Formats: sequence, structure tokens, C-alpha cells
Amino acid sequence: MSTSNFSGTHALLKVMERLRDPNGGCPWDLKQTMASLIPYTIEEAYEVAAAITEGKPDEIKDELGDLLFQVVFYGQLAAEQQQFTFDQIAQHTADKLIRRHPHVFGSSTTQSDEEIKAQWEQIKAEERAEKDASDSVFHGIPNNLPSILMAQKLQKRAANVGFDWPNIAPVIAKIHEEIEEVEEELAKSERDQAALEAEIGDVLFAVVNLARHAQVNPEHALRRTNVKFKQRFQAIEKRLAENDQQPEQLSLDELEAHWQAVKVED
Repeated sequence: MSTSNFSGTHALLKVMERLRDPNGGCPWDLKQTMASLIPYTIEEAYEVAAAITEGKPDEIKDELGDLLFQVVFYGQLAAEQQQFTFDQIAQHTADKLIRRHPHVFGSSTTQSDEEIKAQWEQIKAEERAEKDASDSVFHGIPNNLPSILMAQKLQKRAANVGFDWPNIAPVIAKIHEEIEEVEEELAKSERDQAALEAEIGDVLFAVVNLARHAQVNPEHALRRTNVKFKQRFQAIEKRLAENDQQPEQLSLDELEAHWQAVKVED
């Protein structure tokens, strides 16, 4: 099958149709459903994030293509069931973006970042109200979101209706309070593991709230720290290997000394 005469988007759609063709298509692709594709879509999204973090354009392009293919796959499955098409997905998204950007496509004179953000949230709230009569401010937040993203969205929705601290000082104080409660739980002679888990969860939730107030994406921040930790420890492993040593052969103090030396080299 040649796709050389098609645009990139058209070529990808044609490839997808062929893969799903009952007569000679791919057996694996033919077995897939929207539900079965979920883990692959999540995996591809994380691989896009990893490629962007590493800053390698060729890998970013490759991973974005894999993620786009997931969207095309869902569109093909929906089209087969006469629900909607890939083109309708694209058109719906274009219409939504135009509606949510009246300062670009409409008559709104909103200009500042804060005004644009408030306008965006107001429009989204109006859209949610039109879709469902639910009274909950949390309506529409999926229950299977990653925990950090879920915490961020819950806090954001609550803040939109006024349930939020006015500045960052009480947010930091809340983190200290939650850490103290963890320490109290750890100090008990008979540890309640479920209670300890709950208290540590409160600390994590409070830290996500700090990130939100500081306008820092907590997922991005933690990912960067993970990469930094991995690179530093691998640097320690390299230093030790030069002396035919393994990390487990050293004391914690010796490893810490290497850690501090590696930090200086960053």
C-alpha cells in the first residue's frame, strides 16, 4: 500500500483503515477496543513527556506520532460503530478552542494572564453546567486520573468557588502541620499503618496545593527531580566503578560524600 500521494494526516487515516480491514487487516488491531487501548494511550503519553524532558526533537516527533496514532485508532473504532469520525473529533476541538478564546476569536478585550485564566475557567464551568445538572463542582473529573493530577484538579475546582487560601503563607503552614501529624503517628508505640498512610497522603496533597499556588506543575517538578536523582546516582555508580566498587559496599556516610561531590559537578 502506497501513501506517497496523500497528506500526512490522510495517509495515517488510510493506514488505520487498512489495519482494521476485516479482509487482510492486522489480527492484533482487529481485536482492539477502546477499553483495550487505554493502557497503550497512557504509556504513549508518558513516552511523549519523557522525550520532551530529554529534549530530543527526533524522539519527540516519533513519540508524538505514536500518541496521534492512538487518537486515530479511537476515531476509527468510533467510525465503525457510527458514533463519530476523526474529522469530527478535530472539528469539535477547533470549535471548543474558538469558544474558549473569545479574546482571540471574539470581541473580548481580556489581555492579562490572570484575566484569560479566569475567563477560561468560567467558560469551562458554563460548558459543564450545560452538559449535566449535577450540583458537584467536581463533576467531570475522571476517577482514574494519576493521583497528582487528580489532587491538582480537585484543588483547582474548589478554588474556583472560593474554597482556597488567599496567599501562599497558610499553604506552607498547612504542610508543616501535616508533617507534624505524620511525626505524631510515627511516634506511637503501636503504629497504625492505615492512619500513617492517610497522614502521608495529606502531606502529599498539601504539597500539590503549594505547587498550584506557586504556579508550578507538580508532575513536571517531580519528573525533573526523578531525572536529576537518577543522573546523580548513576554518576556515583560511575565514580565507584572506576575503583571497582559497588554502592552496597559503602556506608551511608561514604555514599553521601559522593552525592555531595556529584552535586558540585552538576
